[in-house]
Amino acid sequence: MASLEALADELERSHAELQERLADPTVYSDRREAADLGRRLKELEPALRVAREWRQASTDLADAKSDPELSSFAGELEGQVARLEDELRLALVERDPADAKDVIVEVRQGVGGDEAALWAAELARMLQRYAERRGYRTELLSASENDGGGVKETVFAVKGDGAYSVFKWEGGTHRVQRVPATESQGRIHTSTATVAVMPEVEEVEITIEDKDLKIDVYRSTGPGGQSVNTTDSAVRITHLPSGIVVSMQDEKSQLQNKQKALRVLRARLYEAERERQQAELAEARRSQVGTGERAEKIRTYNFPENRLTDHRVKHTVHRLDQVLDGDLEEFTEVLQAEERRRALEAAV
Repeated sequence: MASLEALADELERSHAELQERLADPTVYSDRREAADLGRRLKELEPALRVAREWRQASTDLADAKSDPELSSFAGELEGQVARLEDELRLALVERDPADAKDVIVEVRQGVGGDEAALWAAELARMLQRYAERRGYRTELLSASENDGGGVKETVFAVKGDGAYSVFKWEGGTHRVQRVPATESQGRIHTSTATVAVMPEVEEVEITIEDKDLKIDVYRSTGPGGQSVNTTDSAVRITHLPSGIVVSMQDEKSQLQNKQKALRVLRARLYEAERERQQAELAEARRSQVGTGERAEKIRTYNFPENRLTDHRVKHTVHRLDQVLDGDLEEFTEVLQAEERRRALEAAV
């Protein structure tokens, strides 16, 4: 990593250049460029603020060392400069550009039949409660229930500043170990549900051509396959170049179902492009969802022992009831700290 002084200079230059470009009237004729410049400017500001604080503290320290009347402040200022150096290095680590975005969350039953569907429903409730605890807004996009009261799949949006930076840690296979209500012998069963978390993107970020879409309409169905309305309001959109298929049927209006389906399609295409770019840079991460098999897991929720373990950071708590009520802050903080540690390690 270059010297902090050089990096602070580069921050000042980059910030000034971005402000100058944003002030150019021609930029506003290109919505995508204007949005990109605004995002980059916002991302630079925290690091620039720390850089300016570090420079001021460094100047104060130099003054204290050269002036006998101020020398008593030198020890305190040295600690402040060291703390700000650490903060600046951390702020200069490149952030995921998707971190500030809203998200679309898909929860699906995995292995375990009806018990897996019930677990998927509980998992979706947990994540929605967590969103509410953090002051985010949730919007249900679709839900496909089974006959046993669980869900085969549910899709919802989470809206709020930094939603992706919080919810991206929930993507993966969540394994539950408990005695199902239908189990007469009291045996513990293991089942899974999978979660996919995708940044929600604006239309200007992902362009979808009409010629690339195959749109089918049909009648909505409920659990067991029975028809729940008499009009062809359900929509299935197939993106021909990628093969991605999105279906929506929760709204009574065909137009509303189509709009929701396009939102989910944009998010899936954006995530697919992100993964392709990461693979090209040899930084491909494991697929969030995997196959849903019991062995592929990010967390285990053990009801008999009131225990939850996150296998990525080997972090365990014994307060499962609180976690299922949406108290996930501790896990988010541990995972974010590990991400920062690794990013800083790689940068240095």
